[in-house]
Order: sequence, then structure tokens, then C-alpha cells
Amino acid sequence: MKIFQLIAPLLLLGGTVFAQPAPHLAYVYPAGGKAGSTFQMTVGGQNLMTVSNAFVTGSGVSVTVVDHTRPMNNKVFNELRDQLKALQEKFQAARKGGTGTNAWTAADTRERDDIRAKILKNPPNRNANAAMIDTVIIRVAIATNAEPGEREIRLATATGLSNPMKFCLGTLPEISRTAAKPDNPDLDKYIEKMGGKPAPAGTPKYEASVKLPATVNGQIMPGGVDRYRFFATRGQQLIIAANARSLIPYLADAVPGWFEATLTLTDAKGREVASAERYRFRPDPVIHFTVPNDGEYTVEIHDSIFRGREDFVYRLTLGELPFITGIFPLGGQTGEKTSVTLTGWNLPAKQLTLDNSPMETGVTTLAGEFANAVPFAVDSLPEILAHEPNHSTETAQAVKLPVIINGRIERPGQPVVFKFSGRGGQKIVAEIMARRLDSPLDSCLRLTDASGQQLAFNDDFEDKGTGLETHHADSYLTATLPAEGTYFVHLTDTQGQGGPEFAYRLRLSEPQPDFDLRVVPSSLSLRTGMSAPVTVFVLRRDGFTNAINLDLAHAPRDFSLSGARIAENQEKGQFTLKAPAQGMERPVAISLEGHALIGGKLVSHLALPADDLMQAFIYRHLVPAQELAVTVVGPARPFFARDLFKVISATPVKIPAGGRARVQVSAPAQQFSGKYDLQLDNPPDGIALTNIVPNATGFELVFTCDAEKLKPGTTGNLICEIVPKALAKTNSKKTGNAGQNGSAATLPAIPFKIVTQ
Repeated sequence: MKIFQLIAPLLLLGGTVFAQPAPHLAYVYPAGGKAGSTFQMTVGGQNLMTVSNAFVTGSGVSVTVVDHTRPMNNKVFNELRDQLKALQEKFQAARKGGTGTNAWTAADTRERDDIRAKILKNPPNRNANAAMIDTVIIRVAIATNAEPGEREIRLATATGLSNPMKFCLGTLPEISRTAAKPDNPDLDKYIEKMGGKPAPAGTPKYEASVKLPATVNGQIMPGGVDRYRFFATRGQQLIIAANARSLIPYLADAVPGWFEATLTLTDAKGREVASAERYRFRPDPVIHFTVPNDGEYTVEIHDSIFRGREDFVYRLTLGELPFITGIFPLGGQTGEKTSVTLTGWNLPAKQLTLDNSPMETGVTTLAGEFANAVPFAVDSLPEILAHEPNHSTETAQAVKLPVIINGRIERPGQPVVFKFSGRGGQKIVAEIMARRLDSPLDSCLRLTDASGQQLAFNDDFEDKGTGLETHHADSYLTATLPAEGTYFVHLTDTQGQGGPEFAYRLRLSEPQPDFDLRVVPSSLSLRTGMSAPVTVFVLRRDGFTNAINLDLAHAPRDFSLSGARIAENQEKGQFTLKAPAQGMERPVAISLEGHALIGGKLVSHLALPADDLMQAFIYRHLVPAQELAVTVVGPARPFFARDLFKVISATPVKIPAGGRARVQVSAPAQQFSGKYDLQLDNPPDGIALTNIVPNATGFELVFTCDAEKLKPGTTGNLICEIVPKALAKTNSKKTGNAGQNGSAATLPAIPFKIVTQ
């Protein structure tokens, strides 16, 4: 398939460059810093050699790109090595009295030093991981008044914006070891002869002394073990908390799918006094230690199975720090005040009063000067507290629906039971919020009638909106009551555990249809006046099935959407976002909002930005991001405001099942070029773009539908991307569609509907 000749020069104004893949970050190190500090950060990833800018969310942090490195290929290395060898031979000849062409000159010295510098900076390395082959050095300056907390950093090239990586602003003194590099045994001796420093032989070990409190930054390489010595006094309540998986949630090409840090604490005689491999169900370990005697102690960190590489980044916080181990209740009702009891270590207070009036329903973070963040849920339903005895049907606590019950499973192996009155045909939902709120409870729910007959049961229920959960331990069940009478909801911990920290929120109600939205990716790169595909996932709650329309809630003028609708019962929708005709100096944060009818009322929700990440080669997660960042690049092109490409056929385009449909697209030329192809990006299985026919106004697209795969009534969008011909062949072999990376342009989304032949 071919596209028109005039399109090629328009795209070539930035098209051949823009077709390059966007930069992708694998890690940043160190992954944070202290307010008021200035330091260098190493960023590893792919397609970073043309990075020119860096951006951090929030205020108070300035970042500047300093340098780029990538291991040279063997051909370049061999050429440089041969040149260096010839220069060395010339130098030796000159020392023996060589004259004329054999005389050693200042230019020879400069050339030799330049070659050495090139080899030492970027020697070839067959052990380098392709996912982090490029590195960028960033200068980071944090203002003294910068607000502590989590930020995001992105890098930008002239044509693209990277994915975000977490970057933490702390208040404690920080210590960072030198950034790690992969071993290079093939060249270590050669590099050493030239005056370079090869990687240390054997298992990498690192030790340092720190003064508490402090945050230390490090990277674990294969077999690596890092140790930090510190002095502590008797009676101190020390917190030693690792952040590793929380910095980089998922590693696509590693099993287990993240850095599994392990902590071991020893005294001055080398005796182990504490250890941790995780904190409850979280992979990042935490040690709480009461110091028995004055003296020196050492904490050791390594991967649980001694893996390692540059993206095994950690931040280790040590000191007498306030750490919350639990709160109760886990949430409150919107518009009300909630008294929350805190449990933990080194807490300045054991009670907080939270005003939920300004909060929207959902999960927020408990505010305060704590070493860890704690989630807190806000809902609109009435709330009550569970009370004992309520451990059997005979002592079940009576509740009136709808209600959210805040309680605990106080003792191991002990169930809690609630009863309510229902009517025949009434639909009931029972849902636990516990693990999603950092409670260790692994819940199980049963619904029974007065005779004890089980009507519904659920152990684990997957909530795709919680992108950092890998064990969806909360329960959810729904049932239609068979008759009027009394019904019982039984809650247990599947592992027979219990205790004051095993808190829960149990919702009992009729279905409350609703939805949440996730927009991916969280970084978008658009060319001036052109479109790019966007995907929004919908998380349907309590049987919600209606269609959702989307629009721009917060965006600079001249951004626009095409085909921004998610059809009934669909889990996601793909459409296009069009950029203004003017470029922008830095990324802007925009918001999408979805609107749907629920019970005759219009309900609106913002789409939260996220990234579709893979864990351990197979599992996919929608990992939340702080903002949807959009960059607009390229020269100003006011004529693009007239819609360079425009779908002029009526939409939605009606495609007969088993037949074909023709779509007219306006374009500025009528001649073919062999440089570009047109491809469908993630089309529905059964729809194909089979032909492109030029005409007087532009061109005609011919789509066909396989009647066995798509039935009448199916709706959605068709996303057509213009891609370089060579890339189109590669994409076709790999995935059958172009995707956003490598596309030179994207047509506006084409809404379609499958109809009867």
C-alpha cells in the first residue's frame, strides 16, 4: 500500500527523524535527593543518545542534560584500536630517533589522547543489557524549599517524550555510591593498560559508614551485597526501610518480575540481630529494631537470589523515624470528619482527625510527617463500626443496607458475621476493601440464607485499577436474593490469620453502577498539527455497561479529540488526540474526562494517567502515573489547522459483516510515493485495510470485515498510521500493526459500526 507523494515532503520536515522510536527509561540513579542539594544522576534506557531535555513534575527541581554514552560497536572499536596501535608504533620509532614522517608531533599526541578517551568512555561491551544500553548524565539541583514527596522525571528528544520514572525528594541526609556499570571482562585488561579503571573482579562488595538518620542510594549488580555501618545507642527504635520494587514496579525481562531486596542487621561481633525479606505482603522489606546496647551495627542489602543489574536500584532509609503499621478505620464518609487511630513506631501522635469534606470518593493518601505513605478510602455511603460479639449467625451484627462496615478480624481463625433483611429478586453486592488499603487481611466472603445454604462465595477478585497489586486478595460477590428473609454475610481470613492490623471495609448494598478510567500511555509525543493514538481503559463497577464519551477537561487550546467514545460493554477504547499547529517548549499536563448516563443521571470521572507495563514476560498491569504529559514538537505549521487529513465520509462508517466499506479521506495530493505505507494500529480482530485508491480530493480506504469474527452491532474506532515502508514490513511481521513508535503520522480516528450484510 502506498501513500501520496506530497505527504512525504511534509513528513520529511521532521518525519524521518520523528519516525525514530521515543526514548525509553529503564532506571534513574540515584532515584532521589535531599532538598537543597545538587548532584549528578545517571539515567539508563533505550534511544537516549539524542536526549536534549529533562523534566520533573512539580516545582523546585531543575535538571540539565550533561552527557550521553553508548558502548561502541566492535567495528568502530577495532578501527580505533588499529589507529592507536599504529600511533604507538610511531611513538616507539620516534623515541629511537625517527625523523621526517616518523617524527612524533603534537598532533599525534592529540590524536592518541582523543582515541584513548573515546575507547575509555564508550568501550564495546557484549554484557550490556539492550534495555539499558544508553546512559544519560543529568545535573539535578533541588531547591531548599522544594516540597518533599514523590515526583516523576521524563527525558525528551527533539521528537519524543520518554516514559516517567519515580524520583523522590527527601529531607534526610543522602549518600550515594558511584553509579554501576556492567562487567566488561573482554576489555578490562586492555582498558587498564590505557589507564582506565576496569570493573572489580569477583562478586561486587560495597561497604560504607553512615550517620543516622540518613537515606542511602545504591544499585545491586550480579551477586552484589552492599553493607552500611552505623552507630546506635541503647533503647533507640530504629526503622530500616528499603524502597526497591516501589521505585521500579515491574521488570519485563526478569523473573521474579522486580528487585526482591533482602535486609540483614548484625551487631559489632557479626551476629545477626534482625532480618527481613518483605514487609507483610509487600516485597520491599522493613526492619523495626530496638537497640539493645550501644555500639556499631551493620545493615546488609542484596537481592533474595543474588540477581542484579543496573536497574536494581534502591533507597534505604535508616533512623528513628515515624512509621505507620496500621490505621483504623481504613476510610470514612465523604463530607464527614473521621477520627483515625494510628499504630506504629516513633509516632508523634496516636490519633488523627481527618476532614473528608474536600475529598472526592476513592482512595487518597494519609497526610503527615511519616516515613511511609498510607492509603485512606473515602466513600459516599453511610458508615458504621463493627462490634462484638459477631462471630456466628446466632450473634451476627444486624445492619441496614446500604452500608460500609469498618472492622477488624481481631483474632486468628475467627470469622465475623453480619445479617440483613432482603426481599425476593433484590440484587446484593458485598465487597471488601482491605489489601488495597495496605491491610494484611486475605479475605473470603460467603453469602448464606437463614437455613445456612450458601448463595454466593468469593475469595480473590481482580481489580485492574490497582496496578501495583500482584495478589488481588480482596473479595467481591454479587447475588440475587431468592425470597424475602434474613441473610448472612460471613467474612474470614483465608490463611486463618488475625490481629489488630487486620482491618477491613465491607460494603453491603444494592449494585452501585459506576466506572473508573485509565489513559495510556502517560507520555505522548505529537507533531504540530498532527494526531496520535490514545487508549483509555474502562474499569466497570457493579454491572455498569453503558457507553462513555470523553472530552478534554484541562488542556491548552487547539488540542482536540477524534472518535473519543468507548462503546457499551467494551473494556477499552482507542481514539486520537490532535496537536495544535504551534510547538511547545516543554511538555504540558492535560486531562481527559469521561461522561456516561447512570440511572438517568450524567456521571463524570477524570481518566487517571497510567502505563501498560509487563511483569516477568507475561503479566500486564496498568501502573498509575502522576500526570498525562504531552509534548508537541516540530515547526509551526498554521496550514495544519485546515486539517491536512480529514475523514469526509459519514461516521460511524458502516461496514457490512462479511463485506466491505469505502472511506473517503481528504489529502493534499494525488500522486503515489514509495516511501510510506498506511497501516491499522491495533484493529479489532476481523477488520482489515485491504486497499488505498487515489481520487480527486485525496484517497479512498477500503475496509473488509470477517463475519465469523465480528457480529453486527460491534462499534469502535479504526486508527490508521502512516509509517515508513521498511518499518511497516517489520511491524507486519511482528505484530500486524504499527503502534505509536515509529509512525510518521496518524489519521484522525475513524468511528465504525458493523452492520448486517
